[in-house]
Amino acid sequence: MASARARPAAALYLPSGAALPLWARGLLAVFIGGFVEGTASHAVDLARHGLHAYSAFAPPLQVFFIALTVLDPLVAILLLYVRPAGVPLAALVMTADALGNWYANRAWLHADWSRLLRPVGMLPITLFALFVLASAVPLARALNTPRPVPVG
Repeated sequence: MASARARPAAALYLPSGAALPLWARGLLAVFIGGFVEGTASHAVDLARHGLHAYSAFAPPLQVFFIALTVLDPLVAILLLYVRPAGVPLAALVMTADALGNWYANRAWLHADWSRLLRPVGMLPITLFALFVLASAVPLARALNTPRPVPVG
């Protein structure tokens, strides 16, 4: 039987029904947006070039970048449903993604470091990875902190 009072969007509440602080909701929104964008980016690469989209990179990096088409949406879904496991997975995926991109692109970064400042490519990946890493602990604490469930 459905409740007389329906809850708003899933990302506003913990699975227990307790409301999240506004700052935690904001972080979740940014995290989810970043992982959805990452999913789209890797999906477009695969749609355009198939399984050889990352053939210029070492085979382990090729496999990892293709796997991001599954890992990125998995993280986004876990975070959308406010699952605490989504936060450390987000940090792990973004650490590996940023390090993989830095390793794969090291030659052109060494040749012309100013390419790092372009708004597409390494700059947003690096900034998003740093943002995720810097905010992962406070967000994980917020998702794991017991809060009173509103009655009524």
